[in-house]
Amino acid sequence: MKQLSCSKQEIKQITIPTPFAVGDVHTYLILTDKVTLVDAGVKTIEAFDIFKSQLKQYGLKLMDIDQVLVTHHHPDHVGLLDYLPDNIPVYGHKRAHPWMTQDMHYFSSHDSFYRELFTEMGVEERFYPVLNTVDKPLRFSCKRGLTAFVKEGDRLEGLENWRIIETPGHASSHLVLFDEKSGTLLGGDLILAHISPNPLIEPPFVGETERRKSMIDYVASIEKMRALPITTVRPGHGEEVGNVGKLLTERIEQQEKRARKVQTFVNGKAVTAFEICQHLFPKVYEKQLLLTLSETLGQIDYLLEKERIEVDASTVPYRYKSKEGL
Repeated sequence: MKQLSCSKQEIKQITIPTPFAVGDVHTYLILTDKVTLVDAGVKTIEAFDIFKSQLKQYGLKLMDIDQVLVTHHHPDHVGLLDYLPDNIPVYGHKRAHPWMTQDMHYFSSHDSFYRELFTEMGVEERFYPVLNTVDKPLRFSCKRGLTAFVKEGDRLEGLENWRIIETPGHASSHLVLFDEKSGTLLGGDLILAHISPNPLIEPPFVGETERRKSMIDYVASIEKMRALPITTVRPGHGEEVGNVGKLLTERIEQQEKRARKVQTFVNGKAVTAFEICQHLFPKVYEKQLLLTLSETLGQIDYLLEKERIEVDASTVPYRYKSKEGL
């Protein structure tokens, strides 16, 4: 049985293996007068056994968890929710809900969205079978939705010092949890020590007609974090981040460097997004097509937003070139 003091706070890390290339995922327990679980790992028996074992090392059982906050809807962050007691409330951004429940009505439009996107980007038809694998990782996700939605500025019971901040980019549903007293950020996949997260393409949300521009969202989220007095980031993957300001500046500089590479490539010619993708990722685009296309489209969105390139959408596939005078 848990014995916690209202005045004391501890953060415990639980590291869980995943079947994905990113490797292990971290979930966190915030112990106050309540036990709050932040993220829930991937849905495999191995992950569940390790999760229960590490809970036990902290003197806790599944039934001791009072509430869960999910940073975003990706399978490696929500999968084990299906194994938790049904009476534990789960909080997250509203955009996570249809992914977590695997809402087939929502998913029914995904196939046509990705096919149209492939056509607009000029992807060779030999790669179209990869579209059949888009939803494959969902077998490691949950089918349990959110109890209630949270948004920018909200606070959970028992976490009076912690503020929820919306940080879309890697996922449109992405949230972080910031402890205003200590400067600790539970950052999900927003800020990672050794890699920048891929801003993934998502179909339009329920009731929307346009997809979110994930790279533009990501850059805005990083800029939002630069304005906070963050001392430490406890991430979803990899090691803890200490010199946060320096890393965030590097992330912005890296993004601008990649954008300039695209801008230079399209200078003096009109090219498709797929040709840009092949230029950016000549060695890996065939093996990691969806990830590299997401990154490519992100760079295109970023440059279009800044009016540094222009698009000819009068024919399919679309073609991109530098703006005259730049």
